[in-house]
Order: sequence, then structure tokens, then C-alpha cells
Amino acid sequence: MTRFTPAELEAARDRLVPDVVADGLRVLFCGINPGLMSAATGHHFARPGNRFWPVLHLSGFTPRQLRPAEQRELLTYGLGITNVVARATARADELSADEYREGGRQLALKVARLRPKWLAVVGVTAYRAAFDDRKARVGPQERVIAGTRVWVLPNPSGLNAHWTARTMAEEFARLRAAAED
Repeated sequence: MTRFTPAELEAARDRLVPDVVADGLRVLFCGINPGLMSAATGHHFARPGNRFWPVLHLSGFTPRQLRPAEQRELLTYGLGITNVVARATARADELSADEYREGGRQLALKVARLRPKWLAVVGVTAYRAAFDDRKARVGPQERVIAGTRVWVLPNPSGLNAHWTARTMAEEFARLRAAAED
């Protein structure tokens, strides 16, 4: 893995991490916002210790564990990745309520354009803030965006100690099964 100095990571705040999207995906995964490592590399969920890629594989979405640099391979499985907020930060708590709301509005427009079968927001707190749904829980939501069903998944950050890789993979697998129906 490439090593970055603190100054290089700080400079990455201004970089955008491109979406990995296509029309008609089975699942469009949506992170909160890029971390500095993701911004520095241009790859989603790039920080070592983030469990997104291992959990995606453990849940059966991919036949092997992909590396962040292989993110475009997701498209071959009918999967994609975007973010609620495009701005890179060291921590999600650096985002404002207005950024989350505007991110939710932009995400809804993106979903209406791309029409994935499922939108999977990775992080219940981000979902609540972006869509002003204070009662949301992990799992399928009642909300439908332009015909796309919504599922909230646990945040795979290594800081989320409430969920293990195994319990996250079980929740991701529930979504996988729903997306195959």
C-alpha cells in the first residue's frame, strides 16, 4: 500500500473520489463521505482497517475480496459506489447538517438518474441526517427513491465497534438476498 505523509493526506481534502456507477445496478452502495486516504488514492473505502471490502466478500457479493484499487470490478457484479457527501474529511463529524441534507438531495437525483434496484447507505447516522429520518434503523427502509428500494447498512469503519465483520457480513448478505429476488 502507498504510504502518505500527513501533509499529503491533508492536501487530499480537495480531491474528489469518482463514483463507480452505471445505469441499472443491482446495488448502489453509498458511503458517508471519502476519508483522506480515499481522497489521496482515488479509491473508495481505502483506509486500512475499513471493513467494507472484506465484508462485501464475506457476504457473498463478490467471489473474492477486492482491493480498493479494484473498485471498478464491482460494475461486473452489478454493484457501484458513491457517497452522500463528496467532500473528503478526516472524520465524518466534520460534516455539517446542511452538507448531509444537500448530499441527500443530490443522492436522490443520482438514484433517479441511474435507477439501481437498491440503494444501500452505509451508516445509519448518515442516512438519518441526509434524509431527515431520525427513526431509521439498519435494514430495509420504507422510503423508495424513484422506484429504488433503500437499505441501511452498518458503517464498516474500524471505529464502529458495535458491529463485527461477521455481523456486518450477515446484514450485507440479507441485502444481497433481497437484491437477487
